[in-house]
Amino acid sequence: MQNMSNGAVGTAVVRCCRLLLCAWVLLSGFVFDGAVGLDGMLFPRESESRQIQELDGFWHFRADDSTDRRAGLDQQWFLKRLAATGPVIPMPISSSFNDITTDRKLQNFVGWVWYDRGFFVSKDWSNRRVVLRVESAHYNAIVWVNGKEVMRHSGGHLPFEAQINNFIKFSDENFVTIAVNNTLTPHTLPPGTVTLHKNSSDYPPNFYIQNVQFDFFNYAGLHRKVRLYTTPIAYIDDITVVTQFHETTGTVNYVIKTKGQIGDSAKSDALHFHGRNDYNSDSSADVSVEILDRNGSSVAKGSGNMGQLMIKNVIPWWPYTMNRTHYGYQYTLKVKFGSDVYRQKFGVRTVSKTQTGLFINNKAFYCHGVAKHEDSDIRGKGLDFPLIARDFNMLKWLGANCFRTSHYPYAEEIMDEADQQGIVVIDECPGVGIDFDINFSNESLAHHLEVMREMVRRDKNRPAVIMWSIANEPRTQNPLSVPYFKAIIDLTRSLDPTRLVTYVIGTDQKGELVAQLTDILCINRYFAWYDDSGYLETIYYKMGNDLQSWYNEYKKPIIITEYGADTVAGLHTIPSSMFTEDYQADFLREYHHVFDIYRKKFLVGEMVWNYADFMTAPSVSRVVGNRKGVLTRQRQPKAAGHILRLRYWSIINETLPFSAMP
Repeated sequence: MQNMSNGAVGTAVVRCCRLLLCAWVLLSGFVFDGAVGLDGMLFPRESESRQIQELDGFWHFRADDSTDRRAGLDQQWFLKRLAATGPVIPMPISSSFNDITTDRKLQNFVGWVWYDRGFFVSKDWSNRRVVLRVESAHYNAIVWVNGKEVMRHSGGHLPFEAQINNFIKFSDENFVTIAVNNTLTPHTLPPGTVTLHKNSSDYPPNFYIQNVQFDFFNYAGLHRKVRLYTTPIAYIDDITVVTQFHETTGTVNYVIKTKGQIGDSAKSDALHFHGRNDYNSDSSADVSVEILDRNGSSVAKGSGNMGQLMIKNVIPWWPYTMNRTHYGYQYTLKVKFGSDVYRQKFGVRTVSKTQTGLFINNKAFYCHGVAKHEDSDIRGKGLDFPLIARDFNMLKWLGANCFRTSHYPYAEEIMDEADQQGIVVIDECPGVGIDFDINFSNESLAHHLEVMREMVRRDKNRPAVIMWSIANEPRTQNPLSVPYFKAIIDLTRSLDPTRLVTYVIGTDQKGELVAQLTDILCINRYFAWYDDSGYLETIYYKMGNDLQSWYNEYKKPIIITEYGADTVAGLHTIPSSMFTEDYQADFLREYHHVFDIYRKKFLVGEMVWNYADFMTAPSVSRVVGNRKGVLTRQRQPKAAGHILRLRYWSIINETLPFSAMP
């Protein structure tokens, strides 16, 4: 495999990265500050100064089935316990609400649904900041505590939070109410439209249909954790880490943002302040930092809210397919500000590219992986720890060394596992289905930019994330797409110049207008499935010609981010025919033959669609969902899973000989 570290190109890239890091130190108020206007969003972690109270379990739940779906808002259901407003049912958190009951109307419900539950807050927390955090609510959400609104958020999949000291009682029970609306409009991300059959004799009264512009089920609800956590009054609000290494020395540049003044009293206004961006620019003398290795031993110390630390004999972060001993290696940046302590994990690694290669730590990286979904029986997109564990076991079983978060940011618990297990991630925002002129409007753009700010803010310190994907299969042959995506790409690069930026192409090369702006070409192709259906012999010609044509035009490395065939588990024919396990296996083999030709040239990755079967909206072309998974929805392999496993492990053995398949 190509190794950059010994070549002139590699030297140039390293020098460029060093210059970039120097600029980052000098302009630390700018880099990653595209999140200007956003407070920090550190993941809640317990420490000597921080406590967490989970609000999991069963909540009261009801759907607002009024004609305009506004009865709950108009009648102010949030002023009292939800059970006092009408019939409620128990709803588990974390979970989509759609598949929990046997009610078809709830499964396909469009509009506002309401949750509430009671909770107590310890008197020990009365002199601390108390924060309510919602990890994901799809899609729009309003949150009240004891009948008072505390926050709103637009967009699923990303966290939001608010300090609630002004709203809670330390001597009595409190209640939290969350209203969630799953309606997709032309300006949401993903976009959609709603059809209301209000006065039609052909439909039930006030019949809503959510029209989606994507091929997965629009699961909704409180998909991830809801929790309380505390910090001291003067606290660490945000941490940014950027790394580099040269030979055996690692460089760690950091910026710490704090809020509040050391010595603030619980009786002071600081405890009840609810403004934004009140960062303490004079806190440098009160901030100390220490880098701990995996064993907890100190390897570097410093002070100040901005600086650079050096790690001798550094152990870089590697994908598990590139280093058998130290894959997924992470250090911990232990930050202290007054009495507050926060531990931020990070990995020392670099990512770069040339015209023909993708490189991690200056060594060629070939992505052999999968596209996924957060999707499972009953729970929908709900956070599920056993499922996460199973998925990472199956990813290693397959030999997958990367995945794309198609088509939205995944739970932070999933991202944690990718960091720890050395699996590379293409981190994708919910920009799927951007198809029509109205989806390129200024209103849509403003929301898309905000989503990118939130996503980069959340995942900027993750070593597994090497690339940001700003959209999946948008209509980039539309002239409106050029200024739209240029603005998003420019913002994303300003937020994080250390990672690559891409979007996933689903159109033909003819008329393509935006690909020139990206770092790597990510392309979805379905020859012998949607095109020339059933004719496997066309794959060799069409896929090869397509790859060469894209490269000739743009001179950029290419990843095939989707290729696949729907397959009903247990269905077989000879000769193979569409929808059988035999056809899916033959389909993959034909593509792999082409990939083997071009991965020695400019192809830097292949990602099958899909890792597992997943649910979609009802359709005559979908049999209880999309069946393109190499695993069933229950995470059991089809024949194609075994084909993929043998291929991926043979590629691993090219880099790490004698690697044993799990």
